[in-house]
Formats: sequence, structure tokens, C-alpha cells
Amino acid sequence: MKPRSTALLSLAALLGAALTALPAQQAGAEEAEQVRNGTFDTTADPWWTSNVTAGLADGRLCADVPGGTVNRWDSAVGQNDITLEKGSTYRFSFSASGVPEGHVVRAVVGLGAAPYDTWHEATPVLSASGESYTYTFTAPVDSAQGQVAFQVGGSADPWRFCLDDVSLLGGVPPEVYEPDTGPRVRVNQVAYLPAGPKNATLVTDAAGKLPWQLRNAAGATVARGWSVPRGLDASSGQRVHSIDFGAFRKGGTGFTLVADGETSRPFDIGTAAYRRLRVDAAKYYYTQRSGIAIRDDLRPGYGRAAGHVGVAPNQGDASVPCQHGVCDYTLDVSGGWYDAGDHGKYVVNGGIAVWELMSTYERSLHARTGHPAALGDGTLALPESGNKTPDILDEARWELDFLLRMQVPAGQPFAGMAHHKVHDEQWTGLPLLPDDDPQKRELHPPTTTATLNLAAAAAQAARLYKPYDKAFAAKALQAARTAWAAAVAHPKVYADPADATGGGAYNDDDATDEFYWAAAELYLTTGEKQYADFVAGSPVHTADVFVPYGFDWSRTAAAGRLDLALVPSKLPGRDKVRRSVVRGADTYLAALAAQPYGMPYAPDGNRYDWGSSHQVLNNAVVIATAYDLTGASKYRDGAVESMDYVLGRNALNMSYVTGYGEVNSHRQHSRWYAHQLDPNLPDPPAGTLAGGPNSSIQDPYAQGKLQGCVGQFCYIDDIQSWSTNETAINWNAALARMASFVADQQ
Repeated sequence: MKPRSTALLSLAALLGAALTALPAQQAGAEEAEQVRNGTFDTTADPWWTSNVTAGLADGRLCADVPGGTVNRWDSAVGQNDITLEKGSTYRFSFSASGVPEGHVVRAVVGLGAAPYDTWHEATPVLSASGESYTYTFTAPVDSAQGQVAFQVGGSADPWRFCLDDVSLLGGVPPEVYEPDTGPRVRVNQVAYLPAGPKNATLVTDAAGKLPWQLRNAAGATVARGWSVPRGLDASSGQRVHSIDFGAFRKGGTGFTLVADGETSRPFDIGTAAYRRLRVDAAKYYYTQRSGIAIRDDLRPGYGRAAGHVGVAPNQGDASVPCQHGVCDYTLDVSGGWYDAGDHGKYVVNGGIAVWELMSTYERSLHARTGHPAALGDGTLALPESGNKTPDILDEARWELDFLLRMQVPAGQPFAGMAHHKVHDEQWTGLPLLPDDDPQKRELHPPTTTATLNLAAAAAQAARLYKPYDKAFAAKALQAARTAWAAAVAHPKVYADPADATGGGAYNDDDATDEFYWAAAELYLTTGEKQYADFVAGSPVHTADVFVPYGFDWSRTAAAGRLDLALVPSKLPGRDKVRRSVVRGADTYLAALAAQPYGMPYAPDGNRYDWGSSHQVLNNAVVIATAYDLTGASKYRDGAVESMDYVLGRNALNMSYVTGYGEVNSHRQHSRWYAHQLDPNLPDPPAGTLAGGPNSSIQDPYAQGKLQGCVGQFCYIDDIQSWSTNETAINWNAALARMASFVADQQ
């Protein structure tokens, strides 16, 4: 997901709500206290209310909240003109109750004027008897326009909210957040392959080697050896040892590794978990679908109504207008996948995501260990299963159809280009099911990068769908040709980085890599000289595209290079292309060997990027492709070992994949996988990848917990941390591809 801001959503400015002032103020607040009259002893002034009936009761402020509201901010209590000082630490505390119990309040400290930024938020589930809550955060800005608000809307039924002892105390010591990292022996908590590498990391200050034992489920020691001291690990700031137990090749479940008085979390040795993960990572996309009801019989616990089909309160995606001044037509842009934790749909991120999902299947057609049937018809339990088309292509088709709908019609300005994105006019809050989203939907201006994403994905689709649906393959190829011509005619139309209200900007002001990728896909599908010549003439063709951060939505050259290397063609100089992939894999293998946690990821300055977990996996894709090209076991082993980091062998000792590993991410930022906020909603489905450590920690929740974090520690599994813990379609595509590769190595 592209970095973006989350707004407080001012009740007055965004919803036009009438704010009701409550009578006469109590004086005499403490000097460091920023909230006026937080005890409600004799009056409620200067607190305001919106869409509630409120008054004092037993020394508390109580509000009767109406039922039938959609959003948290549809009903609220708050106070404006709060002063905060940048860099100061504040303790935000209050007592609250809800009758009947089980309702959630969104307690927010943020800017009470445009752009309504959120600086801290908490979402406790209230009891009928009432509880006290305390949170600490650091103010990111100076402001005299702060706001404390308690948002209580979003309930179908009426309820009563009571509040007391509200305090925002400045000048308090910062709260030190210490994650529970469990045992100091860090392992892949899911599974090692019997004939694959088996490595672990031990956190210890011991200078010399230490003995280790591998124990089976019965507690018997089945292997033993000595650790290798590695010194200080820059990615975590820890002193560590490495443990290699790869000589043990017997399968089983419930193994543990013991060293330095610590016992690791359990793991299996076998291939079954990766066969499940291959399927689960690909199944993720069905519940991300827009424009279709999700069937509970196909995804138990995840059934929901269709989103954005024009049924109130939705305004729908079947006839979406442009932003003001962009165009004078509407388009049917229904379908597709919701991009991440919001309800936006983006051609740029959709293009790279659907490419990698299709490439997971295309690899199986050409690689020595590929098994096309593993993702064939009937494997993913989709509505389309049984139509004699591989299920992974059926799922990709849902997104491809949306991408084609985003193309500017003939006869219009920028005809043939693709609109960059479609999403809500304003940001919405959490939780919010897709069918409950009341916001106006808007098409955003076409861009060169979006157009080339469409060209690349549609060209690849044309060759993959031809055996199953010739008409669709022909349609996709024509759309790809049209998009290519439009991009050539408009080579520098870029997204506005400020266009980030209601959705991410996904701005990228260099389309050189997208041109290369699109030309590569068009050549591989058509074999035409014009595309081969463009590939050969591109400066990207001979550049080192395998950078430390890996390929991503804004770095797409590697997508073209990998397909030119793996997909059979008569491209002149193809051997050089294949050798360049192998050199890239060697670079990533060197990074893996240098990292005591064994990941092919060593970002400059130890600055972990947004979505770092999928960048680790995409670097592993390059290593895996080198194995497919050469058959050299070092590449197979390196690709397989790369999965260890994502599945628990990391500084936080947790798997970043929901449902996999004893301790795993399961509170990802999402409006509908929001069990943390609403017990009636589910956590993300098994096989969902979390974004992972992000050194920039852009969201307020992470900023309040992770200031000064080192590399791997810049992550927190909380739904409020959208910069470290979101879910996204391009991230899960990397997981699906690597899980499929590892499953194929059985």
C-alpha cells in the first residue's frame, strides 16, 4: 500500500453534523492538564456532542447513542481547542462504560481543523460496569487546535455511553514499549523442508559457541551441535549466534530447538504446511473482491454482502464520475480487488499484483519443479471453480476485468490511457464493511504509469488465457496494444503526490521501468520486432535492476527482466538476460549469508521500507528464478531459507503470516478484517501477509510505541498501525509466489 495519511474526520467539517454545546465550565485545571473539566462534577461545559442525547448522571457525562448509524464518527462527544507541544509526551486517560456491553468507542486525540489528522487513537471494547483506560503518546506537531473526541457511532442498535475522568496530561515520561519476543531461540515457526536448509538464530551475549539440541514432539533429543557466534546484528541491534541443523532430514511435527537455556517455539519438518500456504495465500484474493457477495460456504466466517454495487448506503462503482474537472463521462469500474485495508482500487498496484499472481502460474508452466495442477481448477474454492480454467487464473480475471474497465474510452482526451485509481472522496474510518461505505466514488486522472501497468498485465493475460478463453485473450491483447500506443503518445503524465485524500497517491515520476516491463510482456506474447527493439533500446535492459529494496509497484523493471529470462522466446541476447538474473540472485544470496537472520534483504542504512516483508519475498523470487534457470542447489536453498524470516525467524520472533506459526500477525489494518475493533468481524484470513517493519513509522500509533526503533523492531501488530501492519494485494502476491515455489520443492 502506498504511504498515505489517515484523518481524524472532523465531525463538523466532514459530516455537516450539528454540534451541541453543553452548559457552564468548571475552572481550575492543573497546569499540565490540557483537558478542561474532565470530571463532569457539576457541568459538561466545554464539551460538545453530535447526534447523541447527553447529560450528567452520577458525576459522569452519559450519552444515549441512537442505532442505525454507519460510521464511528456519526455520533460523538468531544472537546476542542486542546493545546499540544511537538515532542512532548502525553498521558491520555479516561473511564468509560457501555450498556449493553461489547460496544467499541474510538477515543481520538487529533487536529480539530483541516486536514483533521489523528495523533493518537484507542478503541477499547466497553463493559457495562466501566473500566479505566490509560495510553501514552508523543505529540508529532505543535498545535492549539487539538481535539479530544469519543466516537461512538456505527451501531445498528441504540446504547448508552458514559464517560468520566478524562485527562490529557502533558510532560509525563515517555512510555517504553517492549515487545514480548518470547524465547531467544528464533526459528521458522511453520516448517522446514526435510531436504532443505534448516537454520535458526540465537539471541545471546555469549562470546563463544554454545551447544544446541533438536528435540522431537516427545522431548527426545534427535540432533545436537554447536552454534556459530555472529556478533552484533545491525538489523536488530542484538548479539546473536547462528544454528544450522540442516543435517537432520527426518520429517515430523512439534520439533523444538534448545540452546542457552531457551526452548524455541515449535515447528514441523515437512512440506504439508507449504502446500496449505500456497492455497491460502491465493485464497486471500476472493475475500478482497469488490462488487460481489462473498459466500460464507466458500470462506466460512468471511461471508459478506457485495461492496460498491450501488445499494444504499453505497454509491456504487457501476457509473463513477471523475474528480471535478478531470472528465465529463462516467465509467463502470465495478469488480476488481480492494487494494489494501481501505476500499480503494488502484491500477498501478493492481497491475503488479495481478502480474505476480499470473506469474505464479506461468512459472509452473516453464520451471523444472513447476506443478500447474497445484493451482488448477477446483483448488481455491471459488465461485468459478469447475469451469475448466485454473482457479488462479479465474481469480486474476476478476482484477483484470476491472483494469480493462479503467481504460479511457475512444473519442475522449487521453483515449486508451488508464485512470490511475478509483476510491472514496474522503477517508473513512475503521471498522467499515464495503457495503456500508457511504462515500462518493471518484475516478482520478489517467497516468502513464497506470496505462503501462494495464498494458503489461493485459499482454501477459493474452498469452495465459488463450487456451481457456480465446475471446478474452484477444480482448486483453487489443487493450494492451491500445494502452501501449497511448502511453507512447503521453509518456510523462504522472500522478499528483498531493492526491492522497480518500486513498493513496501511488505517485511515481519515472515511467522508464514501466515502459520496459510493458514492452517485454507485449514482446513475449506477440513476438513482434517493435517491442523487441524497444526492450533492447531501453536503458533499463542493461541496468542493474535488482536493488536492495527489491521490485515493487514503483520499481517494475525486474518484472520484465524475470519474464524475459523465464518465458521462452527468440529475443536476441536472451542468454545475457538470464545471466543478469543469476547475478542479481548472487547479490541477494550474499545479503542472506551476511544476515544472521538469513534474509536476502539489506536496505541502505538499515532503513526498512513500507511493506518490507514482501520486499524480502520478492528478493527471494529472484533467487528462486535463478534456480529455475540454472538448477543450482544454492539458489533453491537460498530461496527456501528466505521464507524463514517471514515465518518467524526474526527479531520479533513472530510470523508475519496470519494463521501460520504459534505467534503470528493477525491484527492487520483493515476496515473489514477488524475483529480487534468489532468482535462480530473476523481477523484477516489465514495466509494474509502483514506489511512488516517500516523504519519511517508514519502512523500515530506506531510513532507512540516505536520511536527510535532499529530495523526489524519497527513493527507492531495492531490494527491502528497502518504503516507497519497493513495488508495489500501486491504483498500477498509475493507470498503466494514464494509459497508455491517452496511447495514445489517437495
